[in-house]
Amino acid sequence: MKNFVLRTTILLGIVSSAFAADPNTARIDELTGLKGKMNEKEGVYKVTFPRSDVKVAVAGWTMPPFMGLGTWAAFTQGSHTEAMVMGDTVLFEDEVNAAMSAALDNGLSVTALHNHFFFDHQKVFFLHIEGEGAVEKLASAIKKVYDAPKQIRAASPKPKDSFDAQPLPEKSSITAAPLNEILGAQGESKDGMVKFTIGRPAKMHGVTIDKDMGVNTWAAFAGTDENAVVDGDFAVTEDELQPVLKSLLKDKINIVAIHQHMTHEEPRIMFFHYWGRGQAKDLANAVKGGFLVGGLLKVSSPLP
Repeated sequence: MKNFVLRTTILLGIVSSAFAADPNTARIDELTGLKGKMNEKEGVYKVTFPRSDVKVAVAGWTMPPFMGLGTWAAFTQGSHTEAMVMGDTVLFEDEVNAAMSAALDNGLSVTALHNHFFFDHQKVFFLHIEGEGAVEKLASAIKKVYDAPKQIRAASPKPKDSFDAQPLPEKSSITAAPLNEILGAQGESKDGMVKFTIGRPAKMHGVTIDKDMGVNTWAAFAGTDENAVVDGDFAVTEDELQPVLKSLLKDKINIVAIHQHMTHEEPRIMFFHYWGRGQAKDLANAVKGGFLVGGLLKVSSPLP
C-alpha cells in the first residue's frame, strides 16, 4: 500500500510539473486577456478577475468583490487530453443565458447555475463550467464566455429586472387540446392553465422513487394562446444534461437554475428549471424538443 501511495504521489508530481512547465500558460493569458497564477503544488494555472463593474449589495451592505464576486477558470493536465478546465462565472440575470450559450457553443459543459447569497441586489448568479481538450481551444472558449456579459453590459450598464416581454393577463385562458397533441400527453388543467408531468424511475437508499416522489420533468403553461409563459423543471441524467440544455437554449427558453434535488440516487439525476415566453404552441414545441433530446417521452434511463 505504501509503495502504491508513493508511486501515485510521484506520478501526480510529474503530471503537475509537466503542466507547470507548459509554455501554453502564456497562451492562456493571451487568449483570455488575463494574467494567471500557477499553483506549483497542484499543477493548476488559474485566471481570475473581480466582478466590479456593477455594484452589488447583500442585505444592504455594498459587497467588495473579494468577498465572493470573483470569476475564475482553472486549467490543469487532462487525464486523456492536453488539459482540463473548471470555472465559476459571476453573472447577472440578463447575462446568464448568453454566457451559457457561449459555453455550450464552444465545447464547454455547464454543470451548475445557482445563487450564493440572500437579499442581494443586483441579484447575482454563478455559472459553473468545465471542459477537456487542447489548451488553445479551452482558453478561447473561456474568453467567449467572458465576452458575452461584457457585450450585454456595454449595451446596458445596469442589469435588467425583467425579460422585456409584454405583460401577461391576470386570468389565463390556455387551450389545452393543441398542447396535448404536441406533447403526446393529457395535461392537467386548472383556471385556464395547463401542466404536464413526466416521471422517471430511480432508486435512493434502496427505495424505488418516481414521479410523485419528485423525480419528474414538468411544464406548466399560463397566459393566453398568443401571449403565454411556460415554466418547469427537467429531471435528466448527467449525460442528458448538456444536449437538453442546448435544445432549449436554441429555442430561446431561459435556463434559470441547474442543481441536484437528492443525494445517493441511482442513476444520478440533475434538475434544471426554465422559463419561456411566446405563443403557447411554440413554447410547447420547444419543450417537446427537450423531451425528445433527453428521451424523456419514453424515459431513456430506466433502472436495469
